[in-house]
Amino acid sequence: MDIRISHCSTSLENYYICIEEKVDGFTNRGPNPGDLVYLVVKIGKTSYCGARFILDEITDYKPWPDAERYVHALTIKEIELCEPFDISILAEVGGKYWAVKYIQGAKPIREEKAISILNETFQKNIIDELYRFPNEQSESESDIEVEDQINEDEIFEDEKEAQKLVNEVPDVRIDIMGTFQTIHFANETDKIRGLEILVNNNFYSLFPHFSESKTLLIPENRIFKTKGIKKDGRDIQGIRSIPDGLLFVFNKNQKKPIQINLIEYECYGEKKTRGTDKSNYLNTTIIPQLMRFASAFSIITDENTRRATIEKWVDKIIDYINSNEELSNKIIGWIRELNPKIKERSIEREIEKILIDAFKTNLRVLLVIDELSTEQKSTIQNVISSFKLENGDNIQFVGYVVRLVQSISITDHTAQYALTVQ
Repeated sequence: MDIRISHCSTSLENYYICIEEKVDGFTNRGPNPGDLVYLVVKIGKTSYCGARFILDEITDYKPWPDAERYVHALTIKEIELCEPFDISILAEVGGKYWAVKYIQGAKPIREEKAISILNETFQKNIIDELYRFPNEQSESESDIEVEDQINEDEIFEDEKEAQKLVNEVPDVRIDIMGTFQTIHFANETDKIRGLEILVNNNFYSLFPHFSESKTLLIPENRIFKTKGIKKDGRDIQGIRSIPDGLLFVFNKNQKKPIQINLIEYECYGEKKTRGTDKSNYLNTTIIPQLMRFASAFSIITDENTRRATIEKWVDKIIDYINSNEELSNKIIGWIRELNPKIKERSIEREIEKILIDAFKTNLRVLLVIDELSTEQKSTIQNVISSFKLENGDNIQFVGYVVRLVQSISITDHTAQYALTVQ
């Protein structure tokens, strides 16, 4: 178990979300389940600690308004609260550059004296309820500092001093495991260099926040078709859609324990290399396809059509799960976690019920693509979130950019970082 400090910078909103939603986020993948974390927020010129907890499971649940910043999120447990205390007490053992040594990047704290000071001060100030800071915030919530630059304005007089510290203190350097070059996927479906093939074969390695025990992946293409709309007895062209797969995410601590993800793989690959080609394909093919996914389950679609699609899909999902003993045991285990007293004969009916409810209340469109800018992702998110489900919630969107890289040189197999060339 490592001891770390998680700093919410000046965002009280993020600080409260961490505690109330029982999840913490980080800008690197260093923190691990089992680590003890002290939660800190900056009020004015002072950083205060008001809570600590144990990191539990890796998750993709990122409820913060600036969620894009956090590449790594974990649920939390065993939360303890305290009367907030000034975290600069660590200067007693860390000296002038204590913040870089103990806070930057939520790195592990190794000095026993620092660990002891944190623990003793926290223990003296333990309280039963969360302390609410006064509403006045000296800095704008929109001016959220980057976590890796916490307190630099107070620590360094100029950039030369900062660079001097990086050269003098070994533990602020990043060890590079090697160098890599980004190469093109052949296309989406190529058997050797196809994006969909490679992602499906390495899904849980690529997306560790999707725990294999808490998710169920159906990567089969063309099993699921939306019902579509008919006019004069004929299907209207361009309305039906077929996702490339489904992903079910289970979290028993959420009000809606099953989330359904409609997966779409898209790839510019070797053929679409010009900016105009990519832009046209995004606007005329990718976005309309994602909109069809969303509209099929949104209240904008006729209720009978929507219900027919859901019922047909749920039947196929149950058939698929029942054909695989491992998947069947997994989802049965989820149902028993939700209701330990459920009778055996009621399990399949409960599975059907919970899946139907998820399609109606907790749906997300998941795009995996080889290139997507922040602006493009934001645009798609706004488009998809305009579609509402039966319970009034918006359909969610998440986009992941997956790149194929080839090693140039491997230098350190123990390091956690690599450099890529695009």
